[in-house]
Amino acid sequence: MDINDGHDFLIIGDNVVYCNPIVKKALSDEILSESEFLDEEDVAHALEKARFFKQHGLKHSLDNSKMFTRMKPIEIERNIANLPQITFEVTDSCNLKCKYCSFGEFYDEHDTRTNQMLDEKKAFLLLDYLIDKWNSPLNTSHGRDVYVSFYGGEPLLNMDFIKQIVAFMKRSTLLYNKVRFSMTTNGLLIKKYLPFLIENDFRILISIDGNSEGHSYRVDHSGKNSFDRVFKNIQYIQKTYPEFFEANVNFNAVLHNRNSVESIYQFIKTEFGKIPSIAEVNNTGIRRDKWDDYFKTYRNTRESLYQAEDYSIIQQNMFLKLGEVRDIGLFLFKHSGNMFQVYNDLFVDLDNFKRFPTGTCEPFGKKMFLSVNGRILPCERVEHKYDLGVVDETGVLIDCKKIADAYNQHFDKLSNQCNNCYNAEVCEQCIFHLKNLNNNPVCQGHINQAGFQYGVNYRMHYLAEHKGVYSKLINELIFQD
Repeated sequence: MDINDGHDFLIIGDNVVYCNPIVKKALSDEILSESEFLDEEDVAHALEKARFFKQHGLKHSLDNSKMFTRMKPIEIERNIANLPQITFEVTDSCNLKCKYCSFGEFYDEHDTRTNQMLDEKKAFLLLDYLIDKWNSPLNTSHGRDVYVSFYGGEPLLNMDFIKQIVAFMKRSTLLYNKVRFSMTTNGLLIKKYLPFLIENDFRILISIDGNSEGHSYRVDHSGKNSFDRVFKNIQYIQKTYPEFFEANVNFNAVLHNRNSVESIYQFIKTEFGKIPSIAEVNNTGIRRDKWDDYFKTYRNTRESLYQAEDYSIIQQNMFLKLGEVRDIGLFLFKHSGNMFQVYNDLFVDLDNFKRFPTGTCEPFGKKMFLSVNGRILPCERVEHKYDLGVVDETGVLIDCKKIADAYNQHFDKLSNQCNNCYNAEVCEQCIFHLKNLNNNPVCQGHINQAGFQYGVNYRMHYLAEHKGVYSKLINELIFQD
């Protein structure tokens, strides 16, 4: 896409914005010829952009240090008391051997897979610890659902563990929150345990990469494609328990060289009436000797989407599940000055609001992950060497001061880059996905002034070309992990 095509430059304050050349003349008080037609919608859009830049300016000093703060132990304690999700790695065993699995042949920075099952005693210790925190005065998230989630490997291979955890939570008392259960599964065993999952109102995310060809990397240990078995199980749920299927079942897929955004979308929408989440093959921790194989398998979501014949329809229906639209939504959220996540944000002085460097989630701000080996991590996407605590026979060991110090040390290594980055306010870079974090990490997302201006112009051009997106973002925008 050529962002200059059919557009001209408009100088607004210190910013350069792309707009229709006729609109530029009108906004600049130039006289229009009789042959020049002024489209009201285009003018209105340009005026909105002008108002946006005049009010907010997107001005950046070359030093962002004043916006940053230090992480404190009390903030981590508050996050734990308001933890929205605890995820258990139920087992590292799996009945599939997917080529691109994050624990598979492409990667080397993870715990060795040993067909281990998570000890329920460790889970009970952690849940006792969390329930005490959830019931403490530090909990200010009264009325919000708390999710207990199950992950693998394939979690249904350790169904006894899942049943025990569900029973444990049902006999426990939470003063301020309600418990819900969720699971990510490959779908091979789901029919067998469906009555239990329905009885306990599980939210279920099933992994399927589209049709048989698209799903062909998800093979069992004999190398056989699992598609037919998974598809049959999903159809059974859809036909036998339609209400549960509609309310509780969703799908995620991995994009690779044997499928496309279009083929995944069309298959799942046609067969199940659902809009899938689509992720690219994981790009962290790749073995050097597997780079060639990795890049043969990898496919870019944006490029694949633009190649779709029904691009506009897919874009409209998938909307916030598309990375490009989420990026623009985050940009508007951070820069518009009039979008808020919770009511309390209305009372925050945004001009003097302090935040942490990079886009790294605050520890336990979104979830907590317990690995099969008892390691406590901020989420399942973080390498196990960056654990934040442990659960062993003696109990739960979480040192909030130690965690805060570790994060601050990581941030300090990136401070010069963050302080001079024009993307600092909308950064989504997780420090744990950077190479050489413990030595001299380099942020690949660092943006200078020229790069930032290009990004502003590209986003504004995208909104101009997709005229319903801005309104839809403003009315529907909800950011979730």
